[in-house]
Formats: sequence, C-alpha cells, structure tokens
Amino acid sequence: MAEDSFRRRLEDLLNLADVRIDGDRDWDIQVHNPHFYRRVLAQGSLGFGEAYMDGWWDCVAVDQLICRLLRARLDEKVTSPAAVLDAVKARLLNCQSRRRAFEVGERHYNIGNDLYQCMLDSRMIYSCAYWHGAETLEQAQENKLDLCCRKLQLVQGMKVLDIGCGWGGTARYMAERYGVEVVGVTVSTAQAELARQICDGLPVDIRVCDYREVGGCFDRIVSIGMFEHVGYKNYRTYFRKVRDLLAEDGLFLLHTIAGNETTIKTDPWIERYIFPNGMLPSARQIAEATEGLLILEDWHNFGPDYDRTLMAWHANIESAWDRLEGYDERFRRMWRYYLLSCAGAFRARSNQLWQILFSRNGIEGEFRVPR
Repeated sequence: MAEDSFRRRLEDLLNLADVRIDGDRDWDIQVHNPHFYRRVLAQGSLGFGEAYMDGWWDCVAVDQLICRLLRARLDEKVTSPAAVLDAVKARLLNCQSRRRAFEVGERHYNIGNDLYQCMLDSRMIYSCAYWHGAETLEQAQENKLDLCCRKLQLVQGMKVLDIGCGWGGTARYMAERYGVEVVGVTVSTAQAELARQICDGLPVDIRVCDYREVGGCFDRIVSIGMFEHVGYKNYRTYFRKVRDLLAEDGLFLLHTIAGNETTIKTDPWIERYIFPNGMLPSARQIAEATEGLLILEDWHNFGPDYDRTLMAWHANIESAWDRLEGYDERFRRMWRYYLLSCAGAFRARSNQLWQILFSRNGIEGEFRVPR
C-alpha cells in the first residue's frame, strides 16, 4: 500500500509535465522496480538519475522527458538531502580551490581518451558546436572555432593562452590557420598527453596546471568550456588573473554554459557522477566579477545549438559502443543519461551557452562582432 501511495504522489507531479508512468509515448516512463517512486520522492534528481543507471526505469526519449520535466519546473518541487548538503558544502568550502581543481580532471576527463574519440568530432572539441549553416558535427565545430578566431581578431605572430585546452584541437586550429603561438593549460593528464601528440610540430605548449599558476603576457586569451569548473568563490580571482595576463590591447573570449538564475551549486546527480565541484554561472555573477577589470564588448547566446551538439555526441557514442572496451552497462546508462538529460535541459532553455568577448581597455574604432 505504501508503494501505491508513493506512485500516486509521483504520478500527480508528472501529470504537470504531461508525462505518464507506463505510457506509450516516447517521453513516458516505463517503471521496472516498484521502489522507484519512493526513491525519487526521497532523493529528487539524484535518485531519478541513479535509478536510471540501475535499470529501474526506461524511456524511449530521455531528452524529451527531461525537457518536459524542466519546463514544468518539477526539479523545484522535489528536493533531496543531497541537494541541501551540496548547498551547505558550497557555502562553507571553496570547492574549486587549487587543491581541488584537479579532481574533475581525474574523475571526468581522464576516464578514457578512447571514449571521447568515439564521441567527438575529429578535432575532439568537447564543447558546444555552432550549427549556423552546418549539417554535420564536424562542420559545426569548425564553424565554432572559426567564429572564436574571428571574434578574437587573430593575427599571425600573436601569443594566445587557451585556458582549458582539452585535447588541443582549438590550439592546433589557431596555430595552423592563423600562425599564432599557443599556450594551452588543462587539469587533465590524459588530455595533455594526447594534446601534445595532436599539436606536435606546431608552436603549441601544452601544460598541466591550474589557471592560477599561469604567468606571462598574451595578446589574446580564450577559454572554451572551462569556466563551469571555476566556482563562484573564484570568479573574481579568475577574471583578475585574465586581466593580469592580457596585453594592453588584448582581447578575451569566454565560452561557457550558464544558468538563468544565480546559484552556488549544480544538480546533485551531475555533481556526483559527471562534473564534481562544477557549477553554472549566471549573468549577474559574471557581470559583478568582471566589473572594473575588463570591458564587455559582446554577449552572444546560442544555447539551442548545444541541444543539437549533445544529440550528435549521443548518436556517435551509441553507434561506437560495441568497439569500446572497459565500460560496463551501468556506465553506459550513466553516460546516456548525462548526454540526453543535458540535451533536454538546453531544449527547455534551462541552460544557456554564452560567448562573451571582453577587452582589457576597450576596442578602438569600429568593430562589428562576427556571428
């Protein structure tokens, strides 16, 4: 009887999003374990994601399901002890301190270059593609790199810093196409090892270090998909470091996932299984952290493009799964839930993707920011 009560409570919530239990539509949930309802009501999004990993429920289109749940704001109607503890932890600790900065590298980016090679485009760009005029992931990622370079007004001979360089795809593109010298930094040893191979023979220096450890002077700085790991307690430090490293006429391009509201924590399931110590910045947090340090030149949102990017990554990994070794079925379900739930979040417009262009002292003369 208790489980029936939990089921009815959850059904009432799901009805707000037009989601049915054991329904026949692609976004409906098929429940395989009767304890699913109690688990979700007690643990919120953490229990929902873990239950999927454990095979307690399935859905034909998890991306459509998550989109509906977020549009109905059901994430705000079910809280969990994990979410409360994460909020307390975020307030009391600097979860992205220098000592903790390398944890995400070890737990996410070091899990296997083979996995990422199967999932990503040929340059291994692990960030939102720019789909304007593109039909394939390969072209959309090249579009994004081209857009970044044009926004930065790269000129041969410049020195560029790539904060969060990943597997070196951006650094290689800039060095080959624009003749610039690049210093790339990452907290992942696996990324650095492959990035050095990818950029071999080019004026690219790949370093394993925290952004706070970088010194020197750079004509341009780019950071693509790294700011999500900085943390709200370090935003001002991060932008002060960028200013200190930029030449007087320098430009800085920040490419980051972002949230619609100011917060100090991330989703508990994402925190535990995908991006430890991560969080999404808000417009207010970025504006306050850069005030008096950098001049805002342009703010570009193409969040819907991340939905399409994530769906392309999901298709790639599903088609390549039989060629991968060392990943069990629970990991496969975790990874599928990660990609599809994030796609749903961007489709619901709960998450955004911003490219923000800053200058150190203001761009002189007329400048039309590329699109």
